[in-house]
Amino acid sequence: MASAAAALAADAITATELTRSALARARLPAARAVFTQLREENALLEAAASAALRSAGVVPSPLAGLPISVKDLFDIRGETTTAGSAALADRSPAAADAEAVRRLRVSGAVLVGRTNMTELAFSGLGLNPHFGTPTNPCDPNAARIPGGSSSGAAVSVALGITVAALGTDTGGSVRIPAALCGLVGFKPTAARVPLDGTMPLSWSLDSIGPIARTVACCSAMDRALSQSTAEELPTKSASCQIAVPRSLVWEDLDRYTAEAIEATLARISRAGVTLVDVEAPEFFEIAEVNAGGGIAAAESFAAHRQLLDQHGDRVDPRVRVRIERGSSMTAAEYLDLLRSRREIQGRFIRRMQDFDLWLMPTVPHVAPLLESLATDAAYFAANRLMLRNPSLVNFLDGCAISLPCHDQGNLPVGVSLVAASGMDRQLLAAAARLEAVITSM
Repeated sequence: MASAAAALAADAITATELTRSALARARLPAARAVFTQLREENALLEAAASAALRSAGVVPSPLAGLPISVKDLFDIRGETTTAGSAALADRSPAAADAEAVRRLRVSGAVLVGRTNMTELAFSGLGLNPHFGTPTNPCDPNAARIPGGSSSGAAVSVALGITVAALGTDTGGSVRIPAALCGLVGFKPTAARVPLDGTMPLSWSLDSIGPIARTVACCSAMDRALSQSTAEELPTKSASCQIAVPRSLVWEDLDRYTAEAIEATLARISRAGVTLVDVEAPEFFEIAEVNAGGGIAAAESFAAHRQLLDQHGDRVDPRVRVRIERGSSMTAAEYLDLLRSRREIQGRFIRRMQDFDLWLMPTVPHVAPLLESLATDAAYFAANRLMLRNPSLVNFLDGCAISLPCHDQGNLPVGVSLVAASGMDRQLLAAAARLEAVITSM
């Protein structure tokens, strides 16, 4: 993002040229199934407008003139939001932009296309039987999953089509594809970016965040999306204490992930950061209270029950069955869930109050092969494992950022830095300081 902005500032390239290049990459075979819609005409108009403003000395933000992709969960005025569902392809075009999209427009970003996703955003794997599944660019020799639900968002960045992508994260949908595709994914505190005009999955857990190549890129996106007035990342004392919760999130790691994470811990420790192993029994409690489908099942059924009634046969059965788990939940059970969430949040925050942040593997495994998920049993087992770690942060209403930590030439592995609700800029500051240590591949 910084190099593209510098090229624009130096008149080495124009916004129109950048956009034409992005659109050309989006039409290559490697980008199959990345987009549900390319906004060719409108993107070029937006680029021309950005170029005209720049020539007049008006550069509204570091995103001005840069190509950005938008997950097909956000309304864009005059366009149909399908949420990756064939059952929604005939919806009326949106009357207005989603608030997050409006804020990107104000920043001067060029919106090149709507990205593919898991149908209705309800899976961490990124498969879509309607629009196809974009394959992970990090393994040219095999078809691996991109991660989800913001699958096309991550692949649009990994392929160099866009400098950043707008995604959503209800249980890891920004961080999972970022980790599996070797990128940075930032999940802010849920209330940080308004959800207006964004198709809901779970009102209590949904959040909006970016996928990009660096912490600085995600920080620039965060400033635009949250309308933060902070121009620079805040500074803190170099004496940072990081908790390493050795509960649940370290179970079932594959060899690649375990080796990469342990090597990362060693590098961070050598850099002078204090790492403290802690217990986190709350993680097991969260898994227990969510065993019946949890808040996401209840709220997704409330959001999509009419769609299932009218067009359930057109919805991916693997998504439909997860939503339908919410149909049998009583009001009392749902309220019990919300009360348990508040109690667990309070206890966990008190447990972590002496630490600046905590660290954990983003997901336990590298990207599995697409062919390994052919059966429902394999699919649901992989999905549970992918969602297990990142969904804890949504339940706790924290903020988190996933950074790539694998050695060059190996399959991508992500490590997450996590902070309490509202500590977003502090988390980004810590991630910026540690990025060179963590990503020294």
